[in-house]
Amino acid sequence: MIQAKEFQLDLTKRTHIMGILNVTPDSFSDGGHYTNIEKAVAQGKKMAADGADIIDIGGESTRPGHTPVSAEEEAGRIIPVIEALKESLQIPISVDTFKASVAEQAVQAGASIINDIWGAKREPKIAEIAARYQVPIILMHNRKSMDYRDFIQDLKSDLLESITIAKDAGVEDSQIILDPGIGFAKTMEQNQYIIKELQELTSFGYPLLLAASRKRFIGDILDVPADKRDIGTAATTIIGIAKGARIVRVHDVQTNLEAAKVADAIYQTKL
Repeated sequence: MIQAKEFQLDLTKRTHIMGILNVTPDSFSDGGHYTNIEKAVAQGKKMAADGADIIDIGGESTRPGHTPVSAEEEAGRIIPVIEALKESLQIPISVDTFKASVAEQAVQAGASIINDIWGAKREPKIAEIAARYQVPIILMHNRKSMDYRDFIQDLKSDLLESITIAKDAGVEDSQIILDPGIGFAKTMEQNQYIIKELQELTSFGYPLLLAASRKRFIGDILDVPADKRDIGTAATTIIGIAKGARIVRVHDVQTNLEAAKVADAIYQTKL
């Protein structure tokens, strides 16, 4: 059971859907769509109505070649949206940031999960924030180079380093979630391979989050732009569930919720 402030997430019974809300001008899929607070809040409400279990709010693009923003600018983008959505939603809000100061402000504003694309390695203090406020932290696999010797083993070793940082900071085992980092420091083939072999990461004993939504490798397979990759994303959702994912982070909540419900039903069927 994941305890996200007042919310409890029982990931043992069904796959949970995390809806992506980018309040950035330059995200690869929906950059600029929700920079206006009213539009962002409306989109967050729509995803909740469509069945999202969590809304993940990010204020800095992570696409290749993105322009970095300061902590002040990032917080300025997301805090008003978090505060507004906290007033109207009855589901947890996650903050997508690697900056400790932004994470702390977001949690104070109402976020109840921290989602760090650098797995607490860029700013280890972010793990201290998670521990201090007793909120779950999602540790995503990432690295500065792609010089793998043994891809799966190196990926697991990298994640273990993140886990160690979090635990040393006081984060409880029950508050750690792992993300294999699809699209980060990986080739197209490696992105596909880690989804295929996702069960390798279940050995850590932590819930797994899969965030493959509209990623470039899906576009390469289907030869379609980012906004046409939702059916391809649903395929990764189904495969991910089969391989052990308990949360999927997606742009199109309704499509992936339906895919997840069918996958859950099939994989839980007993005669």
